[in-house]
Amino acid sequence: MIAHLTGILFSKSPQSVIVDTAGVGYQIFIPLSTFYQLPDELEKVSLHVYTHVREDVIQLFGFQTEREREIFSLLISVSGIGPKLALNILSGIGLDDLLSAIGRADSERISAVPGVGKKTSQRITLELKEKASYLSEGIEVPPRERPQIKDKGIFDDALSALINLGYQSRSAKRAIENVLFKDNEIDLETLLKEALRSLARGNSP
Repeated sequence: MIAHLTGILFSKSPQSVIVDTAGVGYQIFIPLSTFYQLPDELEKVSLHVYTHVREDVIQLFGFQTEREREIFSLLISVSGIGPKLALNILSGIGLDDLLSAIGRADSERISAVPGVGKKTSQRITLELKEKASYLSEGIEVPPRERPQIKDKGIFDDALSALINLGYQSRSAKRAIENVLFKDNEIDLETLLKEALRSLARGNSP
């Protein structure tokens, strides 16, 4: 599977590029967010690549940043969203706006992108809210008030345990806070059990 390509930018358009690597030209489909950052033709270019394999075709999708590719991968994990629609979404709404909309469960903002219906946008916000949260570092996602924590040591111990299990720090914190909103006098063992249940429902390690 091709995950990264570096070569000469043989040609470019808002929809795709051809990258010449050792005399072989690879057609790579791109979102507008990547197109805006491309160098001039015949200059060196490097792209993060997602290889999409179907029974009858192999397609390459390229991104300027690893973050773009990660969000693309999340989008196509949603039922009913293929690679081309995922590119349209990345082209029609900025990465930060998209993550913010997912965090707010703002399906109307996402459905404003051409080709994305109401049901599809609702599936995106429902299925990706927790998975996309760790990519939202630095993005202002509204939010809620933080729970009152009576024993900071329990919070830190629970967070450390979940991170050691392989969960992302941001997802682990969110799961712990979800539990503490309901009961801020909970003991460590119960906190971990409830946080793991929360992660199992919406997060992946």
